[in-house]
Amino acid sequence: MSFTKDKDSDNYTTNKEGWEKIKPYIPNDKVIWSPFYCNGIQKEYFKEMGYDIIHEDKDFFSYTPKYDIIIDNMPFSKWKEICKKLKDLDKPFIMITFPKVFLLKGFTNLFKEHLQLLIPNRRPTFTHLNNPTQGYTPPFGVWYFCYKMDFKNDINWIP
Repeated sequence: MSFTKDKDSDNYTTNKEGWEKIKPYIPNDKVIWSPFYCNGIQKEYFKEMGYDIIHEDKDFFSYTPKYDIIIDNMPFSKWKEICKKLKDLDKPFIMITFPKVFLLKGFTNLFKEHLQLLIPNRRPTFTHLNNPTQGYTPPFGVWYFCYKMDFKNDINWIP
């Protein structure tokens, strides 16, 4: 279950530039798991950037490969369930989501310790699975929520 048939509004891939801008924060020696498949293009992006990545069309809730860090753009409609599983896994992650998640009790209660942020000065662009020719930039922007990444600063502004 890759969520591509669940809710149409969840089917956005992050364009390559959105991942390139956080490359300085991604360790080179770690195996990345990107569990939210959409169209599978993310595997190509990360391989081109030199990373070892697991990106398969499998169910995030029932399949966990051997990995070091999760990096992905989660389906927003399932953020509560995904965050619970991320906390259960208790491994480092970088997850793109909307800034208001920071204010939600369900999120802050899970990740109030070890949470760090990457806040882009420019919003990343996304492409919808069923409309691959048009990029989309959400009006509210997004942040990269990071857990157990051990960055020098807890809040990091990125160009």
